[in-house]
Amino acid sequence: MREDADAPVAEGADAVPEVRDSDGNLAHGFREAIRAAIEARDVDRLRALTGDLHEADMGDLIEELDGDERRRLIEMLGSAFDFTALTELDETVRVGILRGLSPLTIARGMRDLASDDAVYILEDLDEEEMAAVLEHLPAPERVALRRSLDYPEDSAGRRMQTDFIAVPPFWTVGRTIDYMRETPDLPETFYEVFVVDPAYRLVGSVSLDRLLRTRRTMLVTQVKTEHLKGVKATDDQEDVARLFERYNLVSAPVVDDAGRLVGVMTIDDVVDVIQEEADEDLRALAGVGSDEELSDSVAYTARSRLPWLVVNLGTAFISASIIGLFEATIEKMVALAVLMPIVASMGGNAGTQTMTVAVRALATKELSSHNARRIVSREVLVGLFNGLALACLLGLIAGAWFANAQLGAVIASALVMNMMAAGLFGILIPLAISWLKLDPAVASGVFVTTVTDTVGFFAFLGLATWWFGA
Repeated sequence: MREDADAPVAEGADAVPEVRDSDGNLAHGFREAIRAAIEARDVDRLRALTGDLHEADMGDLIEELDGDERRRLIEMLGSAFDFTALTELDETVRVGILRGLSPLTIARGMRDLASDDAVYILEDLDEEEMAAVLEHLPAPERVALRRSLDYPEDSAGRRMQTDFIAVPPFWTVGRTIDYMRETPDLPETFYEVFVVDPAYRLVGSVSLDRLLRTRRTMLVTQVKTEHLKGVKATDDQEDVARLFERYNLVSAPVVDDAGRLVGVMTIDDVVDVIQEEADEDLRALAGVGSDEELSDSVAYTARSRLPWLVVNLGTAFISASIIGLFEATIEKMVALAVLMPIVASMGGNAGTQTMTVAVRALATKELSSHNARRIVSREVLVGLFNGLALACLLGLIAGAWFANAQLGAVIASALVMNMMAAGLFGILIPLAISWLKLDPAVASGVFVTTVTDTVGFFAFLGLATWWFGA
């Protein structure tokens, strides 16, 4: 963010407008100034407007421009364009921009990026495009990036930075500090120094604050962390994020299967992981693809959402068939047709509440086999208590509406049954799907809704048929 963001803006055509408005959105005046500079092909003005722009602000700016404006913006900025801004974009926008640039241009722009940002950009390209970009990079960078790209997607190896500081165990604190002061090519940001043996196996680490408070003559092994929280390069990024959360880490070393230090995960990477995983779970709960973005085309979005809608259509026929069993009862008592959606929808809402809590608890490892029975019992009791409270209210309303107290009692009883079923199956279904090694966030919603609809219709119509003898 520009340091002068709160300073008064000078009058005149060359004044730089405020980047953000009071709501935190890109200011209208700033966007229009950028568009005017692009339209006028005024490179100097464009560079003055974007010179101190943070990559997050640049990312938001690019997304608000249309395709042709994006291309011209990057062309006009040339070497002044910070490719880090591409990591702030939706994947669809980023890939579109990259495919409009030559491999040489991409390679030049990536040379000043942190290795994790470079990998983040490259992994969106297909193998042929990726190889063409890597060809233009120096051999050491090319090998390091290729090694990171060889790790599984969504693993620590893909997220790690390969730039870090490692020293041998026989170095003193003073020598380590002098090395950091005298070496020009150090990582841009780091929080600790790693200690490695001759085979580059991780021995320990020393945080910068501890290093600077220790006498220069002491060996780094005398002040290294004994209980180091490290991760394997093949570990899932969500497990790594959970480790950071549990132990309040700022950074963690990444090792290969042989225990050799290959990179470091830092808190800024983990924040991105947490956001990605939360977004993915939210989309999955709604039957939306985990990679769907607002910038995706109508055709792609419709195609990605259609499969689960088809599944939902199929399960809807199950509920419809239950209603069909009681067709004669409904014909004799039209009030049933009016009231039965209430029982189903209330159960559906309660089931969704339980399912959401269960899916999140499974994702964070808070729900497991050792506490599943207690949690299931709790959710059934919650369903019972809420069902009783709502049943009293619904029974009174329904009875008064149709001037039939018996009908109020029937629908109240059906609601209690469905609310208990919602609590039970809202947690059992995600548990079963997780036990099958599938993602409960993706499939639970459809099945929970089907169960609550089915139980709701069957309980209400079945009780009405039995009680009224219809």
